[in-house]
Amino acid sequence: MLNQAKELQEKLISYRHDIHKFPEVGFQEYRTSAKVAEVLTALGCRIRQNVGKTGVVGELGQGLPVVAIRADMDALPLQEENQTTYTSQNPGVMHACGHDAHTAILLGVAELLTKEENLPGSVRFLFQPAEEVADDDGISGAPRMIHDGAMEGGVGMVIALHVSAHVPVGQIQIGAGPSSGGVDTFRASIIGRGGHGARPHQTVDPIYLSAHVILALHGIVSRRLNPFDPAVVSIGSIHAGNAENIIPNQVKILGTIRYTKHTVQEQIHTEIIKAFEVAKSLGGDYTLKFEIGSPPMINDEKVVNLIKQTAIEMIGGENVLPPQDGLDAEDFGCFSELAPGAMFYLGSKIEGDEREHHNSRFDVNDQCLPFGAAILAETALRFLRNGGL
Repeated sequence: MLNQAKELQEKLISYRHDIHKFPEVGFQEYRTSAKVAEVLTALGCRIRQNVGKTGVVGELGQGLPVVAIRADMDALPLQEENQTTYTSQNPGVMHACGHDAHTAILLGVAELLTKEENLPGSVRFLFQPAEEVADDDGISGAPRMIHDGAMEGGVGMVIALHVSAHVPVGQIQIGAGPSSGGVDTFRASIIGRGGHGARPHQTVDPIYLSAHVILALHGIVSRRLNPFDPAVVSIGSIHAGNAENIIPNQVKILGTIRYTKHTVQEQIHTEIIKAFEVAKSLGGDYTLKFEIGSPPMINDEKVVNLIKQTAIEMIGGENVLPPQDGLDAEDFGCFSELAPGAMFYLGSKIEGDEREHHNSRFDVNDQCLPFGAAILAETALRFLRNGGL
């Protein structure tokens, strides 16, 4: 399978460069989804378009078992600084996380599997919009696709990959258990009573109140949670006032929550409410709203073992590594809540010039594309031939 994938390398590169050159942010992937649909149709896949607004679902084979493979398609609102033949032509938008590579790889998987006669089941290709963002209702691409039926019909396994700028080409990282954190957002205002900066005793200073609230928020993980439960409470934005001698009426705070257990998620929410209650005890008030984001991504042990065994035979056990710990968010967890699933990290490091994700100079080593396509395709094929997990 790897040899077959390497024969497709130039085609995969052309797919990625084309998608990279014309990036589109979440729920606006019109050109990208049209290209995906065109390629899948030419390969003989059955397709559905406008799934989850701008997503595409392709399918090969018939009946059970069903394996789903997901690739996200959206770019980021970032101005690219690279100077290449495929530099973004859309001002202020670039593929700074590798979703162009994910899309190209999954198109390669589709082509590899069209070469297999009489598939013993079905393969479903999920080309997902908006992994990076949510719509006006706070919902990202994965749950939108699920709402439109992307996981219906007895999906027995769902798999995916994500490129890693820190792992050399020819290696992968994978492990069972939590692979990325669940993510929620909190939006709050600490309300006081503004006035003249020279007469603070005649005000209820919300900046003073916010200092105490912030200390309480930053104490949640270190003092309120079990130290064996990974979690993050981070404040990303604080805004108050416009002049040095005016005490404002309110302070706006915006933050993020990360967790791997739903019980911890509930506890963090409770502790955040307690932290903001400090403002009331000091004579002020507050408003607080939670936006529930993606759940944790939990890699299923049986799926992980199937991917690992496939990869070990393909690239050698020394190149199949455990994952690095972290609480980055990834809405693939919405799919893997509905069927056993796992994601692995594909080495895409540019040697001597490592590019950071979500950076204006991010790029992918094109040599990684056949490895990703081969591992996904072979894993899916083995699942079908085994009759499931």
